[in-house]
Amino acid sequence: MLAWRSVSEPDPTAIRTALWRALHLLVDPPPHVLVDELGLQLAAPEEGWRARPDMDPDGTRHFRASIVGRARFIEDHVLERAGQGVDQYVILGAGLDTFAQRTHVPGLRVFEIDRPGPQAWKRQRLGELGLRAPELVPVDFEAGAAWPVQLAAAGFATAKPAVIASAGVSMYLTAEANAATLRDVAAFASGSTFVMTFLLPPAEVPSEVREGLERARQGARAGGTPFLSFFTPDHVLELARAAGFRTVQHVSAAEITASYFAERSDGLRPPLSSEEFLVAST
Repeated sequence: MLAWRSVSEPDPTAIRTALWRALHLLVDPPPHVLVDELGLQLAAPEEGWRARPDMDPDGTRHFRASIVGRARFIEDHVLERAGQGVDQYVILGAGLDTFAQRTHVPGLRVFEIDRPGPQAWKRQRLGELGLRAPELVPVDFEAGAAWPVQLAAAGFATAKPAVIASAGVSMYLTAEANAATLRDVAAFASGSTFVMTFLLPPAEVPSEVREGLERARQGARAGGTPFLSFFTPDHVLELARAAGFRTVQHVSAAEITASYFAERSDGLRPPLSSEEFLVAST
């Protein structure tokens, strides 16, 4: 057994996300929406991982596309804002994200927030691979820790704007916790941007997507991380306005598809009307 396996490991959802990003490179033809070869190295799955039911190339096609599409959208936004002078990027629930290792933007500081166990695991694993670590900020949410306070203690400049991203997290939080996160980010310096994904209520999802979404819900529940929150676009925009954001915008899965998948002939597409985006600015 590898030594780093003795440290508390990431959530199964974080590992699955990294493996789906890797699978995109292995089974989908170029051009690739996202090129992430490091997540697979970090996860170091058991031999034969591609035979897992949740790695079936056909069965996971749409959800794999959603994973790489959302990552590409966020990373493009970060690079755009960095070009405008924003030099801080905060990833909530970072999991096995590898942006800091794959992308070098002079002067950009990357802060990753996650639970202490997975953070320790990731720090050790990055060291073993000889990869540089971003600013890892362990936060014990179950103990009621205030993540903005710990972020500032890690060197985050609270008076300067930042991009804050939360991908694939909101569905695992209660409605109250999501509202609290929105209020926390709305208090960041003027010019900051929050990019957050959210799931539509099952009744709002087209019937051809509903079955796959239900399988994802069942898998999350079986893994001990059930889906707790769903939002309509109007509801999430209302919550963001109430939290204090200056501007709010809904970016749909259809827009992600048009931006990154329209020219593909292999049928790789995110599910329509499933995981959507809130983009809110202070």
